[in-house]
Amino acid sequence: MSWLPDDFVHPVLVPLPGGGHHLRPIREADTPLDYPAVMGSRERLWAMFGPAWGWPAATMTYEADQADLLRHEKEIAAHQSFNYALFDAAETALLGCVYIDPPERAGADGEISWWVVDELVGSKIEQAFDALVPQWIAADWPFEQPRFLGREISWSDWLALPEHPGT
Repeated sequence: MSWLPDDFVHPVLVPLPGGGHHLRPIREADTPLDYPAVMGSRERLWAMFGPAWGWPAATMTYEADQADLLRHEKEIAAHQSFNYALFDAAETALLGCVYIDPPERAGADGEISWWVVDELVGSKIEQAFDALVPQWIAADWPFEQPRFLGREISWSDWLALPEHPGT
């Protein structure tokens, strides 16, 4: 049994309220924008995701990021997990990401986390993004018990939970 209904169609474009920014599934071709976004915010991202995911390593190369984005693109196509990138309107800057994953820990049917680049921390864009993600998940995704990692539960508390029975 899949973690999503067989007939589920994932959103392909999600506008951020206020215009000027949107989410769409990430692609390998986004590496030229993703790599500087990730590495430019690497210390803060490592503090968030490092203990759980070991990402992003200080030694991550452009080629490693490109391989990672190709993996994400394939996982999206197969509905195994989803990585949406936050872009400006012209897609000249990648400004953050949302990860929507099958549950690794008990008590949820989907696990969601997200981030913005360092220069957007505390900004109106980050505030709009933080408000959008839970609303979007509730409106467009088939979860009954989504878990918002690093938001409603700390990463350390999440790591302490028992594994999901399906993993």
